[in-house]
Amino acid sequence: MTQMKPILSHLDPIIPSSPGKFKSSPYAFNRLRFSPKPTLWSFLFLFFLLLFFFCSPPASSSAGKRRSLHTSDFKGNWEIKVRKSARPSSSSGFSVLVTGAAGFVGTHVSIALKNRGDGVVGLDNFNSYYETSLKKARKNLLERRGVHIVEGDINDSDLLNKLFRIAHFTHVMHLAAQAGVRYAMQNPTSYVQSNVNGFVTLLEVCKNENPQPRIVWASSSSVYGLNSKVPFSEKDRTDQPASLYAATKKAGEEIAHTYNHIYGLSITGLRFFTVYGPWGRPDMAYYFFTKDILRGKEIKIFEGPNHATVARDFTYIDDIVKGCLSALDTAKKSTGSGGKKHGDAQLRVFNLGNTSPVPVARLVSILEKLLKVKAKKKILQMPRNGDVLYTHANISLAATELGYRPTTDLETGLKKFVTWYLSYYESKKKKSSW
Repeated sequence: MTQMKPILSHLDPIIPSSPGKFKSSPYAFNRLRFSPKPTLWSFLFLFFLLLFFFCSPPASSSAGKRRSLHTSDFKGNWEIKVRKSARPSSSSGFSVLVTGAAGFVGTHVSIALKNRGDGVVGLDNFNSYYETSLKKARKNLLERRGVHIVEGDINDSDLLNKLFRIAHFTHVMHLAAQAGVRYAMQNPTSYVQSNVNGFVTLLEVCKNENPQPRIVWASSSSVYGLNSKVPFSEKDRTDQPASLYAATKKAGEEIAHTYNHIYGLSITGLRFFTVYGPWGRPDMAYYFFTKDILRGKEIKIFEGPNHATVARDFTYIDDIVKGCLSALDTAKKSTGSGGKKHGDAQLRVFNLGNTSPVPVARLVSILEKLLKVKAKKKILQMPRNGDVLYTHANISLAATELGYRPTTDLETGLKKFVTWYLSYYESKKKKSSW
């Protein structure tokens, strides 16, 4: 099992601690294959999903305008900024491209990498899925910490190639994605465009690099879909997605397998379980519950058939960051170069959860206590919108291979979130009154 070096201190209580790098250790197996093995259904599923993408109209403009090398965003000294940001301050540091860097997890991971001495360059298209002002605030936070973010799209292969020419990244932390389960019913093509086509575009660029970078990417606990066996293990079936979002993440895992097999890319997938914390996503229940409770608005709490409890394996952001960094630290080298494979490469997938599912009703009770406000609750039957009743991670594999051990319980994590939330929106309120 890998060992963690002492953690660097961090400057701000709302920013995650910076886990030290993990020392590499030999593995019993060079590759961890997905289990069960890819089936005929899996390939048919992937075929039809890609067919859906190519036959679908472009996503609506609400996803935000795409930027390319031909736009004004890439004039001036942006190459100098990229090169400087990508340069490690530690002699043993990595140079990491973080996609989705202005997102929730991307922001925390980027700061943790920079704090420990890695070079970091962010890439984000700042789409309007949720309030762009929050993403811009995260960007400002990252820039103050020395992380430069390029505003662009992962589907822009010219931009990606240019970034690799400038920085020669050793690792890629791919966190860019169209998130959310319910939004897929409103804008399905955005999910295929970002989560499938965007991933393929990134892998196409990475496969042609010499040397190829090591890749860690965000899958999702949603891939377990209608699986009723709990806790969810990496060995469980994932061929029954309950939402289009889950289907695109499942497709991503099959695509990762393909690029690993054909081109020798070292790829590690991380299945996140309901991540929460400061600088979080406004579309998540803990976030909009907080907002609505403070405003005295009614909140909807869903239950399953026959009043079945809805519960989630809420995982605090600092624990997720530790898992992400450990996955980077233990990733073995890709074995290909220039689009050609020269040997078997590492392929892994891990659950990153908290292992302690909490009913949503309990989440609300904790928020009421922390906010000192009684929520106006309305209990409703869960709609058929892709959500599942229950998530629960088995993290034994991540514990063994990554040294992953979550330490933050829900009440402690929510307390940190509420502190950040009140501070952030109070500050916004003051600025708007100037």
